[in-house]
Amino acid sequence: MAKAPQVITCKAAVCWGVGGPVKIEEVEVEPPRPSEIRVKMLCASICRTDILCINGFPTGLYPRVLGHEGVGELKKNSVVESLGEEVKDLQVGDTVIPTTLGECGECGSCESGRTNFCQKYPIGATGLMPDGTSRFTVREGNKRTPAYQFLSCATWCEYMVVDANYAVKIDAGSIPPPQASIISCAFTSGYGATWKAAPVTVGSSVAVFGLGPVGLSAVQGARMHGAAKIIGVDKNERRRKIASELGVTHFINSEGLEKPVSEVVKELTDGKGVDACFECSGYAPFMNQAMKAVVQGKGKAVVLGAGKYDSIQLDFVDLLFGGSITGSIFGGVKIKSDLPHLLHKCQNKEFEIDALLTHEVPLCDINKAFEMMKEPDCIKVVVKIS
Repeated sequence: MAKAPQVITCKAAVCWGVGGPVKIEEVEVEPPRPSEIRVKMLCASICRTDILCINGFPTGLYPRVLGHEGVGELKKNSVVESLGEEVKDLQVGDTVIPTTLGECGECGSCESGRTNFCQKYPIGATGLMPDGTSRFTVREGNKRTPAYQFLSCATWCEYMVVDANYAVKIDAGSIPPPQASIISCAFTSGYGATWKAAPVTVGSSVAVFGLGPVGLSAVQGARMHGAAKIIGVDKNERRRKIASELGVTHFINSEGLEKPVSEVVKELTDGKGVDACFECSGYAPFMNQAMKAVVQGKGKAVVLGAGKYDSIQLDFVDLLFGGSITGSIFGGVKIKSDLPHLLHKCQNKEFEIDALLTHEVPLCDINKAFEMMKEPDCIKVVVKIS
């Protein structure tokens, strides 16, 4: 008779309150329930949104096991059962990446072809599993306390549980784990936006505000889709070189500009503006500038960068006169219909992903990673877990 699944005790990065601290703690990870999988994490990476989560975004729920970029495997040994009985498309031994949203293929949103948001498997902002419960328990003194997760998962840990509808299988060994980790969020968000959220066409003009992992991925997408002019904007002068290597044709250092960045963008486009602007910095004033930087009535601004804001200010006249701005999660990419296409391109080495992976730490040194992210040469920090 097969052994019943058991609780696993392992290490995880736990945030105890707004602003931290983040500590490596022993946590208990429950077995997966019927539609869930328990995953042994191979590696993770750090997204700026994780830092926002430490500071209370989108909701201040603690203690919290953080992380949403990562890759892991469904590992079975004498004490681990990795699969719920309702899971049909995955099996023990599979390698998977977690995602922030699912795709049922049947709801009105999935069938519309206009969005990657799914009504059946939406983004979960509660910090809990879809059934409203937690799979993590952490000790707080002599008390055992349920811990929240980041959206659909929590990747800064040795094991995690995720609903199988928020996981995508990848061919083991076909993509290096660090590359798979960044594809689970940042790279797909940037590249995908140029493909799905505001499709870039041959000969078009593009601006990218914020040349971090998402922005540089958008630059690659714009180049690969044939944009003739790619304007990169960042206050970090050290981004100029890598941005140019990845496809930026014009670089604007936004530090100390004497005029709005949208005006500089228009000067580079004969006063017209760009066909698409991807706002990846999460800086609220740039969201308005992104809308003002696109061709009136025709261009589209897409907000990809997260920020801890309740609201942003948009110029009403520009909006009324045809300004277009939208938000995007995961670049508009659907995890079943679209993501395999990106994974195939990655397997074929069509992307420059290693250039974005500049730093690496083990899980036990996660706090060093936060300091690394402040360095001007740091783009993405990979967290080695196993």
